[in-house]
Parts: sequence; structure tokens; C-alpha cells
Amino acid sequence: MRAETLLPLGKLDPGLAQPQSPLELATVPSEAGQADELGYHALLMEETKDDPFAVLALAAQATQSVHLGTSVAIAFARSPFVTAMSAWTLQKMSNGRFELGLGSQVSAHIRRRFGMQAHPAGPWMRDYVRAVRAIWRSWQEQSPLEFASEHYRLDLTVPLFTPAPITHPHIPIQVAAVNPYMCGVAAEVADGVRLHPVCSRRYIVDEVHPAIAAKRDMKGDTKAAPFDICLKPLIASGPDAATLAKRMEVARQRLAFYVSTPAYRLPFDNAGLGDLARAMSQLSRARKWQQMAALVDDDVLHEWVVVAKYDDLADALIERYGGILHRLEISIPVATAHDQDVLSAIVRQLHSAD
Repeated sequence: MRAETLLPLGKLDPGLAQPQSPLELATVPSEAGQADELGYHALLMEETKDDPFAVLALAAQATQSVHLGTSVAIAFARSPFVTAMSAWTLQKMSNGRFELGLGSQVSAHIRRRFGMQAHPAGPWMRDYVRAVRAIWRSWQEQSPLEFASEHYRLDLTVPLFTPAPITHPHIPIQVAAVNPYMCGVAAEVADGVRLHPVCSRRYIVDEVHPAIAAKRDMKGDTKAAPFDICLKPLIASGPDAATLAKRMEVARQRLAFYVSTPAYRLPFDNAGLGDLARAMSQLSRARKWQQMAALVDDDVLHEWVVVAKYDDLADALIERYGGILHRLEISIPVATAHDQDVLSAIVRQLHSAD
């Protein structure tokens, strides 16, 4: 099981609160280098308050072995050509270590934040990934661009705007997904799926695996082509019982927000918590955050949150996700050399798991 982490490395999850400080771009090279030293498989950057491609360009210059990826970049806010070029450039800068994680985002954000037209996400994502791959193939083979689908018609190739072939032309793509349909799209056109933290073990086994297997069986590549199932799980951890108790409450707040979000309803319906999710949605609209967290009892908390002290964290993750996932996002705050040793040991133990 490969371990990956998210920039900013070693910062605490603030739950529903705003982060105490924004990402410090000046520290990106040193934090990226730390990911290399700790033995992570991949260092990821999400698209929230900073451009993930620009931040990863800084990380590429400061690392040698760790993979670099978006987790995730919003596909529908960009044309396939723009995304293809950003990824192509980062693949060159990192000497073949870049991975493109793509997410759809909900329609309100596509229309009202990005100012784009919204379409049903699954079919659109299928066309989008295929368009990006067609563009890359055109560049690498120096051949005419010919791609036509419901959402895109791309057939204009101009030498001035055509990048040269690169040494490592295969750029893995992972698609963010929650519902089975999008998991199937990922299995159909991508190299992996990036599951949201709302995907519990039960939901992954009941819904995610069958959706992926069905599409891969149709393609006939169940064993031939690797496909990574990746997850950023909710984790409450600490060096001692007192710290662990505090972080459980932070995780409870974050989980309450997820339960309240209609777009994440399916995993909670799968666990028989549809009524709780609908009640949470009403409280969320009224901004009653504390009441929301109070409705997340310990049984619900422990189904979605991995709760363990640092010394037991790797074992707890392997027990829950061993055999059903290939990659996990994991980190702990690193303030001392001892913290770094503890995190390095967790990463090594996860890598050694089958």
C-alpha cells in the first residue's frame, strides 16, 4: 500500500474552521524535499486557494524521486488543451514523475464560481479525459489532432502551439469519484480513481469495487493494466490519549459537514444513515455547526474515521483498508526530528503492506 501526502505537509486538519495560515509558497521546496526524505510515493496538491500546477512546479525543482500530482484539479474549469499543456510541462519539469488528478466539482461551482456551462458530470468527464489523451498523443506522435465527442471537437493543429515530444509521454490520470457511475468512468478511461473521504470501507466493498470491476471486465484489462484505487481517509491520531481525544472532535466536525452535503449522500445511504444526512442538511443550511457535530455518535465516527495513536496508526490503516486500496494519503504534524522519525516509520510500514 503506497503512502502519499498533501501539501502543506504536516499541518493539522482544522475541521470546519479556516486554516490558521495560508500555504507559504516559500516553504514549498523544503516541504517537498521532506516528502522525498520520508519515502512517500507521491506528494499531492489540491485546488482550493492556490494554483496546484504552479505549486507543483516549485516542488518539482526540489525533489528527485517522489511523484507529484494534483489532488485534484478541477477539470471543467479548464479546456482540455489548457490542462494537457499544464500536465505536459510538469511532466517535463519532474522528469516523468507527474500524475494528473481530475475532479468534476458540483454544477453550482462550475456555473457560479468558474462561469462555465454545466453538463452531467460523468459523460462530460469521460469525454474530457479522452480529449486530454488525444491531445497528448498528437503532440508525442507529431500527428494531426482529431478528436470529436459530444462535448468537444478538436482538430486544429498549428506548429507554433504544438509542444515537442517528451521522454516520458505516459502521464497517469486519476479521476475523483464518489458515486458508482463516476467510479466506472474512471475505470473506463483513467489509470486510477481518487475516492473522497466519505467512502467508507463498507461502501468501497459494496459499491466502488463492483462498479470498477464491471467496466474493467468490459474492457478486458482486469489483469493487464494497473488501476489504482486511492483514498484520503479521515484520520484522528496523536501521540497520546489527550491529543487523540481532541483530534477525534475535529474529525467529528469534518464528518458532520460531509454527512450534510447532498452530493455525498450515497455512502451514508449505503450505511442506513439517509435520515441523519437529511437532518444534517437542514442544520447546515441554518449554519448550526455545533449541533451537526453532536449528531455524529461514536459508532458513526468510527465507521468513517480511523482513530489511533501514532504508534498504532499504520496497523489500523492496514486493518481497515488492506486488500481494498492501493494508495492512501496520510500525514501527521512534524515539528521535531522525533515526529519525522515517527512519520517515516508509518510510511515504511504502509509501503510494506500487501
